[in-house]
Amino acid sequence: MAALSGGLAPGAAAADVQGQQWYLTAMQADEMWQVSTGEGVKVAVIDSGVNAGTPSLTGQVLTDEVPEAVGYKATEDYSGHGTSMAELIVGTGSGGGLKGLAPGAKVVPYRLAFPDLKNAEEARKAPNTAQAIRAAANSDAKIISMSFTAPTDYPEEAAAIKYAQSKGKLMFAGVGNDAETKNLIGYPAAYPYVVGVAASDEEGTVGGFSEHGNYVDLAAPGLNVPTWCDATFRSYCRGRGTSQATAIASASAALVWSAHPDWTANQVLASLIDTAGRDWARDDPSTYLGYGLIRPRKVLEDAGFTPGPAGTDPLAGENAIGVTDDPEASPSAPASSAAPEDATGGRTSAAASGSDASGDTTTWVALGAGAALVIGGGAFAVARARRGA
Repeated sequence: MAALSGGLAPGAAAADVQGQQWYLTAMQADEMWQVSTGEGVKVAVIDSGVNAGTPSLTGQVLTDEVPEAVGYKATEDYSGHGTSMAELIVGTGSGGGLKGLAPGAKVVPYRLAFPDLKNAEEARKAPNTAQAIRAAANSDAKIISMSFTAPTDYPEEAAAIKYAQSKGKLMFAGVGNDAETKNLIGYPAAYPYVVGVAASDEEGTVGGFSEHGNYVDLAAPGLNVPTWCDATFRSYCRGRGTSQATAIASASAALVWSAHPDWTANQVLASLIDTAGRDWARDDPSTYLGYGLIRPRKVLEDAGFTPGPAGTDPLAGENAIGVTDDPEASPSAPASSAAPEDATGGRTSAAASGSDASGDTTTWVALGAGAALVIGGGAFAVARARRGA
């Protein structure tokens, strides 16, 4: 069983949904789009399906590129979640819809059977996660975006992830939204070669719900990010979750890869890690924000950016060690981690592990004007806890 890692605030329909996309201003999207819009990059969205008929996704979804064997109803979204993720990545904003961070990129949709899918026959015909990942690995998509999580490590999924990595794909997954209750280890984020993404708010503070552990690699905006309220596609709601953060991280990678089409997945990821907002050493990542807050602008504005060797995995240490956190020793997120306004949102997920078992304490770094981390124009406070892996 897998859960979609995004929550919605009931009754929060957006009159001006693009005006609620605060992170586009914070990340200086208009300036980035002068350099790159993601053109030429395809993103595989493995989710609840993608409705290719919304105004914002017209012409953005490559339905013909999904193999028949795994493409059952790939463009029929039974919850609205997959469509929301696709719009956050490649939406054009047409018709007042969501504006994607990488509007020049394209989406290849894959539909899984999450608990929201009540039709048993449709659930039976849907591919499993491993099948969808392998299909995406064999496609022209450079990036695989997975905004879902489950508490079980399946050998066939791990093998599919390794296969996708061998095919040069860059994979992102949300670490989950149950830090305040379970904080279990969540997959696929915890698999080697998958970039685990945490969620931050407008101030750059990690969401209190956002799972933490030694496989959190990057953080991206994930609070008060609008998504479709449901599968009727009549209105948007205020959303929160590592789902949204995963989509925005995937779009960030698309922007960078479009600007540097000769780079490998390792180099794109290395560039995002090197430029992430943090005030700690790069080789001492946080259990809450990993290597920091994603800032693709810092890569795009430097035409001579050097991403490192093509064959060097920037997460080689973590991938070799695997998940080392001890769930029994897991602390809850600090009270100052800013619980989201829509804490009553519906979707949650069983995911992620706790802090490391080395006994390191959690320290919150208060940043003044001179020390603020900046992702575009917005200042971001950060949570700090060494992994001690």
